[in-house]
Amino acid sequence: MTIQIHNTLSGKKEPLQTLEPGHVKLYVCGITSYDFCHIGHARSALAFDMIVRYLRYRGYKVTFVRNFTDIDDKIIARAQEQGTSSEELANRFINEFYIDMDRLGVDRPDIEPKATEHIKEMTDLIGELIGKGMAYQAGNDVYYIVDSFPEYGKLSKRNLEDMKAGARITVNEQKKHPMDFVLWKGSKPGEPTWDSPWGPGRPGWHIECSAMSRKYLGETFDIHGGGQDLIFPHHENEIAQSEGANGKPFVKSWIHHGFVTIRDEKMSKSLGNFLTIRDILDHYHPEILRFFIFSTHYRNPLDFSESAMKDATAGLERLYECVAAVDSLDPASADKTAKSILTPKDIKKVMELETRFQQAMDNDFNTAQAQGVFFDTVKNINRLHGKITGAPAAEDIRFLKNATALLKKLAAIMGLLTEDAQSFLAARREKRIADSDIDASAIDALIAERYQCRLDKNWARSDQIRDELLARNIELCDGPEGTTWSVKSK
Repeated sequence: MTIQIHNTLSGKKEPLQTLEPGHVKLYVCGITSYDFCHIGHARSALAFDMIVRYLRYRGYKVTFVRNFTDIDDKIIARAQEQGTSSEELANRFINEFYIDMDRLGVDRPDIEPKATEHIKEMTDLIGELIGKGMAYQAGNDVYYIVDSFPEYGKLSKRNLEDMKAGARITVNEQKKHPMDFVLWKGSKPGEPTWDSPWGPGRPGWHIECSAMSRKYLGETFDIHGGGQDLIFPHHENEIAQSEGANGKPFVKSWIHHGFVTIRDEKMSKSLGNFLTIRDILDHYHPEILRFFIFSTHYRNPLDFSESAMKDATAGLERLYECVAAVDSLDPASADKTAKSILTPKDIKKVMELETRFQQAMDNDFNTAQAQGVFFDTVKNINRLHGKITGAPAAEDIRFLKNATALLKKLAAIMGLLTEDAQSFLAARREKRIADSDIDASAIDALIAERYQCRLDKNWARSDQIRDELLARNIELCDGPEGTTWSVKSK
């Protein structure tokens, strides 16, 4: 099987063919570090975390670079508001970013360059563009000549003439054409500056990724990623800069993830629907957020709501419950004389898991389809487990444990099922109890009464207790080890 990736540049799925056999070079645009991260940042980080994990699982070596924009108009403005330096503010929110990513269980990229540590690489690239007649100095600023790159607009599928017609040159702006974009900004009072051949100043936003990706991945590399909001102008401008300077294709495949919306509206502070990662993790386990995000294909819009998180919670718990049930099987309790309940058909259904998972993920990293494969497998494992009566055969215990071990291995690519199943479910149970007005001791007393009723064959009272508890969102589960209870999500 070959991994197929939807390439924004071509607008279609294409087989992954790396420049260097077996080695994927990947660059992703990181955060501008001036505030706490929101759920949109979480989606980006988790999507590419999943992609890197899957590529490595499939045997590829991956060099993953994700940058930090640590100098920018927003950073400067926020630092001035707070009476601090741009450097202090940017580094503070980079540290906060790491706290959020660690809570989410996101693996660190191989290389995490900061813009301010690569000023020379940027000024060198700008100098090359000026030397080729593709950029010009205006005062202490330097601009890229969009007209000098005939393919401008090929990523975003925009026509340059149409863009120019709809643009304006603001008063006192020194650009020759409305669509020319800044490569170097001359210094202003109170702003951090660096020396350059064009006077003191700082880099424009777009140039940093062209310079840093070239340094760490080369003039041409395999995959560049980010959110759909970066397609234009940021990634379009990266192509123009890089291909203009290098005279070579910049990136083979472009991957862009969809927006996160809140109740079908794009998330924004002005609408009051802005959710930070910390806001969400105060209420939900990190794996629930991961499950929610991966329940939708990365390219599609993702609408955040309490009902969607409730569904994610239920789905994740269902996976954990299957693992916990199999974990409870003790090989020492096996009956050496017992006959296996497994049929060739049973074995085939469960062991198709990995093949079907790969088929889903090879289809442009379709995590939603892969989750469906997980649920099909859990259904089959639960069915086989339910067929066991008395002491199970050693072969059956071994098969079920191997099946859940494989399930956990594949789910870990999405960062799921990474905790001890019994502990996870116990913690969820305790959280539900803490969030409600339930008296656990009273529940246990009713369960004890029900147990006695069943011994006395008082089925009417036994059923009445079950119904009473269910009406209070308490669900009972009878098993070989006794009766357990859980609080249903409202």
